[in-house]
Amino acid sequence: MQMGSESRAAAIEGGKQGPLGREEEIERSKVGIMRALVLREDPSSEEVDDLTLRRFLRARDLDIEKASTMFLKYLSWRRESIPKGTIAPSEIPNELSHNKLFMQGVDKIGRPIVVGFGARHKQTSVKEFKGFVTYSLEKICARMPRGQEKFVCIGDLAEWGYANSDIRGYLAALSILQDCYPERLGKLFIVHVPYIFMTAWKVVYPFIDSKTKKKIVFVENKKLRSTLLADIEESQLPDIYGGKLPLVPIQDC
Repeated sequence: MQMGSESRAAAIEGGKQGPLGREEEIERSKVGIMRALVLREDPSSEEVDDLTLRRFLRARDLDIEKASTMFLKYLSWRRESIPKGTIAPSEIPNELSHNKLFMQGVDKIGRPIVVGFGARHKQTSVKEFKGFVTYSLEKICARMPRGQEKFVCIGDLAEWGYANSDIRGYLAALSILQDCYPERLGKLFIVHVPYIFMTAWKVVYPFIDSKTKKKIVFVENKKLRSTLLADIEESQLPDIYGGKLPLVPIQDC
């Protein structure tokens, strides 16, 4: 049976759309449904854009109910943890004084590069550390290039020791990242890993969700430069790894 001209055109258009186009259409539809659900529960959600809702949806494998529950918890957390809308440096002076987090450059697909030094972390109050994590993530997200939603992190554990081990702090940071800033981390390179770190890693690992686990790469010292250069141009790589860019403290970004 021959197809009419309109049917043929529709078939051609459908072929052009392809699986990716259909997936995007499904996501858009689910974002719309999710928006209606969360708006009914919390009117403040009206201020949130579709990209944010989509990140929560993707974090819950497009399950609208689970994503909506996660998102509403996030709104509640945000009102409690960031009541003024931002966290001022004066609220986290001890954490900033450690000078342990930096941001500069972008990788080959435009994701901002963040560098953290585990050996500079000292246990302070969990409340202030949570504030520091939130402050940092807010800074990183605010400086995303247009059209970009994710960042890349290099976690440098050179000289890390038991004095730096802070399981409560690590779990608190992980919870904030996964529950409140889902689909923001693009990749985490863990470099200069001392053997003793694996003791802490074994405790934290079960709390990392499956999506985040896939983004973590442990890098051998002898392959450090080549591994980083596979994702980051030399002109954008921090100078401490043989690149061209100096480190910029997160508070100065």
